[in-house]
Amino acid sequence: MNDRREEQSTSDTQSSNDPAARRLLQAWKTPTGWRYWSAVNNSEVGLWYTLTAFAFFLFGGLLALVMRIQLAVPENDFISADTYNQVFTLHGSVMMFLFAVPILEAISIMLLPEMMGARDLPFPRLSAFGFWCFVIGGVFVCGSIFFDAAPRGGWFMYPPMTTQYQDGVGVDIWLLGLSFIEIASIAAAVELIVGVLKCRPPGMRLNLIPLYAWYILVVAVMILFAFPPLIAGDVLMELERALDWPFFDASRGGDPLLWQHLFWIFGHPEVYIVFLPSIALIAMIVPTFSRTPMVGYSWVVLAAVGTGFLSFGLWVHHMFTTGLPGITIGIFSAASQAVAIPTGVQLFCFIATLLVGRVVRSVSLLFVLAGLATFIIGGLTGVMVAVAPFDYQAHDTYFVVGHLHYVLIGGTIFPIVAGFYYYYPFVTGKQLSERLGYWIFGLMFIGFNVNFFPMHLAGLQGMARRIYTYSPMLNVGWLNMISTIGAFVLASGILVFLIDVLRPKGKQPLVKRNVWNAGTLEWSGQVPDRPWGIRSIPVIESRYPLWDQDDFIAKVDAGQFYLPDAAEGLRETLVTTTVDARPIQCLRVPGPTFLTLWAAIFTGGVFIFGTFHWYVAAGLSGVLAFATIITWLWTGTAIIPEKDQKEIGLGVTLPIYVSGPNAVGWWAMFITMMGDMTAFVSLIFGYYFYWTIHEDFPPKDIAGPGTFWPLASLAAGVAAWGLTVVTKKRNSANDARGFYAASIASLVCAAVGIVALWMGIWQHDMDPTEHVYPAIVCAIALWTGLHLLVGSVMHLYCIARRLAGRMTNRFDADIVNVTLYWHFAVITIAVTALTLGLFPVAVGR
Repeated sequence: MNDRREEQSTSDTQSSNDPAARRLLQAWKTPTGWRYWSAVNNSEVGLWYTLTAFAFFLFGGLLALVMRIQLAVPENDFISADTYNQVFTLHGSVMMFLFAVPILEAISIMLLPEMMGARDLPFPRLSAFGFWCFVIGGVFVCGSIFFDAAPRGGWFMYPPMTTQYQDGVGVDIWLLGLSFIEIASIAAAVELIVGVLKCRPPGMRLNLIPLYAWYILVVAVMILFAFPPLIAGDVLMELERALDWPFFDASRGGDPLLWQHLFWIFGHPEVYIVFLPSIALIAMIVPTFSRTPMVGYSWVVLAAVGTGFLSFGLWVHHMFTTGLPGITIGIFSAASQAVAIPTGVQLFCFIATLLVGRVVRSVSLLFVLAGLATFIIGGLTGVMVAVAPFDYQAHDTYFVVGHLHYVLIGGTIFPIVAGFYYYYPFVTGKQLSERLGYWIFGLMFIGFNVNFFPMHLAGLQGMARRIYTYSPMLNVGWLNMISTIGAFVLASGILVFLIDVLRPKGKQPLVKRNVWNAGTLEWSGQVPDRPWGIRSIPVIESRYPLWDQDDFIAKVDAGQFYLPDAAEGLRETLVTTTVDARPIQCLRVPGPTFLTLWAAIFTGGVFIFGTFHWYVAAGLSGVLAFATIITWLWTGTAIIPEKDQKEIGLGVTLPIYVSGPNAVGWWAMFITMMGDMTAFVSLIFGYYFYWTIHEDFPPKDIAGPGTFWPLASLAAGVAAWGLTVVTKKRNSANDARGFYAASIASLVCAAVGIVALWMGIWQHDMDPTEHVYPAIVCAIALWTGLHLLVGSVMHLYCIARRLAGRMTNRFDADIVNVTLYWHFAVITIAVTALTLGLFPVAVGR
């Protein structure tokens, strides 16, 4: 980081003769000293994110070595069964939740703005908040093992083992700690979706987007729909553990299979959430070292979208042995094999690009080829386990462990290392050692295959997974010893790689500009890189502008495109239309602040204190988190500018303040609520899942909430929504009295809706600890009531903003976004009321 600050100082000196460049540098300058940690620049946050995720990877790798030592020989007592279960659980959880997804989001936060010619992503403070949540949650979860309090239920946390047969806080640490971390993943997904769709440079139509951005867009959308079901499952399991609500207790009507459905609706898309960004790196590296554009660009995009879509239809692939009907298994088996088709299309396009190009040797390309080769092997074994009869035999064996690691490590780690070699000069201005890189490649590739290939053979010979030792009678000790040796060879390769990355390079000369002779936009940056991202935001006419557009870099450096200056001393970037990338707004993004750090600390306190049932401390932390986030929103969003429009260059004038569908804030609200609705649908899925497995659900001998009160809550909720729409219209008409009256009336209706929702439960004495029916009813009512409460807080916020003169009939983004929230909220309360109030009547209960 010191090198980066020295390089920034150098860039300041070099730009001293250009007044416009000086103003840009001053506006985008990274803070120094202790204030450095208040930075929100994508370059800094992305770097922190990447290094932290890699640190968690090293921690997870050390846990893996402990496991391999334990399994090296039969009946080993290196560690106890309890310790092994903690190590095993944390290893999988760290690799999946603290490395595989975060590292690729981190790389994207760092690369995407420069790749799309933007100054930054649209919500830099949201990225910083997500990073601090990730750090706090990750340290909390990983640190538990040093206090003998780590979770012991596997990274999949199957009940009833984790609900009825485990004491202590280990499971709660997993549930609450990782739920907190998932906030970071969803925050990054919202940021990335809006960034790709709305912050592209003028001219970069959808068919000109870099392949990396396409992949990240697909993955971010997948995160938006894959993570909420897991969060819903986490909520249900924590309610069972903390309050004894029996969602997974078969003796009281629950069913552990509900957790498996919710978990694997997340878990199988997770494989492709991890895989596709790695392929995205390959899609950037292969054309560069082939010296030719990607063959089959459109096919690659369609294949990426198809892979993401199909991945959501595969979750039962993990549940073939749970006794599901044969027709269900057949459908999901076919879908599991069909996903190989779009995957194959992408691989063939990469191979074709290498064949038609003039390939240049490099360590980066070598790791790409290793990633493709190992993923193909993992894909082939994946097709094997997608065949139900074979899966019945291999499901709980080490064959599946070998397959999983070939897909996730081979298909992910090798491309990530390739990306490190490729983008290291972009980040630091220095280059990793190519000569040392060949040794690193040899150690990692050989170690990887020696480690994981024998696991397939051990599994076929009957070695079960999730065990801490095994009998010598299995005759798999020699295979496990080979795997352990391979693990340490792989670890030695990673250690040498780490040394090469972190070794001081102060005496090493800076690389030349565009050191790989790439054609994509991110390589137009100067060396050393400037904090502004790009000198002027260009007009794009090609997928590879550095190859195809004449004098492109010279024109960018000369400030001949958009926003070449920062006359007001503020951070600005462009917002463009979604399809054809026409400029529609000059967006001002906020600068450095410690508010994001404090918001993450206080939010983390809610989860961490809640884990230990310190509810007073958790409540106090929640109040502080709320106050901090309100301060953040009040001072950093929807700020009324000093003028309506700004000339951005090339004779174009754009508005500074925009609301509605053209605004990035509106898109962020829409995208966030789509994720929120996915979590809600997961809870509703749970309700109807119980109906499908029980002949008498809802039970005749257990009272429900009735019909009157749910429908009354629906009427009140619809009234609150309608009054919110009126509030927006009264604000647009600049009718202050009408605005305040409609807002207060909406608040009253929302309160009535909350009360009515719970009156049915209270009047009928529904005890959520008695049976799963009142438990799931209370869970859905709690979710809906919370959303009505949040909508009420939003109304109070808008009232305060208008009273303070921070919202007017012209500058109305706050109330427009709140109205959008209520459109989703009214759907939530409608589904809740109809499910709880009318469904029992419809089925004769």
